[in-house]
Amino acid sequence: MNLQRPNANDATQTGNRSRSVVASSGLCSRCLDGCKGNCEVFKATYRGRELLYPGPYGTVTAGADKDFPVDYSHVHIQGYAQGAKGLENGNPDTATFPAVDTETAYGAGREKVRMRLPVFTGALGSTDVARVNWDGFAAGAGISGISAVCGENVCGVDPQLKLKNGKVVESPELRRRVETYRRWHEGYGDLHVQLNVEDTRLGVAEFAVESLGVTTIELKWGQGAKCIGGEIKVDSLDRALELQSRGYIVTPDPSLKASQQAFKDGALKQFERHSRLGFIDEDGFFEEVERLRRLGAKRVSLKTGSYGLVELAKAVKWSSAAGIDLLTIDGSGGGTGMSPWRMMNEWGVPTFYLQSLTQEFCDRLAARGEWVPDIAIAGGFSAEDHLFKVLAMGAPYTKAICMGRALMIPGMVGKNIGQWIANGDLPKTVSRYGESVQEIFIAYETLKDKYGDAVKDIPLGAIGIYTFCDKLKVGLQQLMAGSRNFKLETISRDDLFCLTREAAEISGLPYVMDAGRDEALAILLNGRRAVKVAKS
Repeated sequence: MNLQRPNANDATQTGNRSRSVVASSGLCSRCLDGCKGNCEVFKATYRGRELLYPGPYGTVTAGADKDFPVDYSHVHIQGYAQGAKGLENGNPDTATFPAVDTETAYGAGREKVRMRLPVFTGALGSTDVARVNWDGFAAGAGISGISAVCGENVCGVDPQLKLKNGKVVESPELRRRVETYRRWHEGYGDLHVQLNVEDTRLGVAEFAVESLGVTTIELKWGQGAKCIGGEIKVDSLDRALELQSRGYIVTPDPSLKASQQAFKDGALKQFERHSRLGFIDEDGFFEEVERLRRLGAKRVSLKTGSYGLVELAKAVKWSSAAGIDLLTIDGSGGGTGMSPWRMMNEWGVPTFYLQSLTQEFCDRLAARGEWVPDIAIAGGFSAEDHLFKVLAMGAPYTKAICMGRALMIPGMVGKNIGQWIANGDLPKTVSRYGESVQEIFIAYETLKDKYGDAVKDIPLGAIGIYTFCDKLKVGLQQLMAGSRNFKLETISRDDLFCLTREAAEISGLPYVMDAGRDEALAILLNGRRAVKVAKS
């Protein structure tokens, strides 16, 4: 069984000519001399390295589409006919799904971050998608009461960046991002500013904390979508040279005459800017955490990628010893569209397996009496059942789910609806509900009732995110009520079972035919009442 077909995908805007395809290579079973395309090998013949990335680059989001042997669809949620955990007096009048409390909190100290919903955005960094849509993303997170992560390299690619002795003294772009989130922040959630190698060298943490008042700094070890540093593309030779001068890896090398001529010829359309690979070190990690706290960061979080058991163990153990406020573990299978396409599909530990390992490692620490940091899981989530399954599977350590594309898409759709209305070209998928903002957005009047005339200042992308988060919340409330959990902290691993024995073996959750079997048999054998039927 082949889990993923290479050589043709909508993400790379390619396809096979033949309906018969070799499973392992993705090549047409009959490749003709004279074929006019358009598989990846065909297109890479003349566009080369462009085929590494989803396209058109900078305007798409893309996630891996490989079918892993086991994922969260192999897990189901238990339903019960009695009980109301989290309610003092549970009865049919009080145990209604709107009464379910979806608030969560994370943090190692007294000043925990509370969120109205156990989700937060993935790292939205230096990409054009993040920059162009930031107003909607940040305001949406603020009014929804969730955290937002301002990703890596925002200062490093800021055209108006000001440096002194190689350190940031002003970054209008990072300032804009912080102030946008802060304007709509209502006491729930927080803004994390992420650091990679280049950010650390540029002194981004010092500027963010001391000049902008940022309270949470996130150290980045990696992500689930790729095993290299972050990348963007730029379509200007001058811009490529500028980023190279700031210490970034830029390919093809814009300082070479061949690259410059290829760009002038029009064959080379864009340059790639890459971040460096980090090198983790135990002593260096603890020193950096303490340095950030001395700077004035109230919280320090860590984001790591879909590495194997050794790196995962280091992330969990070191985060425990350092008192990290939130450890976000990102499994492969997710992605926001900037990562090399084949890399996104073919590297790292898939999220289901990675969370199972995380749970095992956290249990081992707890059994030794060691403190376990609050955990967040990322890697391909989009729906309310995903939230429930991840929280239950990771109980009691997992406090939230990090969503990448699933929270970005509502921000982009909301923004685009505004543009479509202004241009008078609403697509039928939207116009069937009306022609105005008030008619189209189901949550608009709710927000108007709360914010009054200021609702007009809320970006439509933010209203899109709020509306999507409301769907997640209500859906989660329904699932929680059905499993008789009325607070997030009452959700447990007992609320799940596996549909396949392989999923049960990987996760440690019970197989469907075994979940609750002992209790069920006890009822059958020891019930208080029994009627014996006489044999005729």
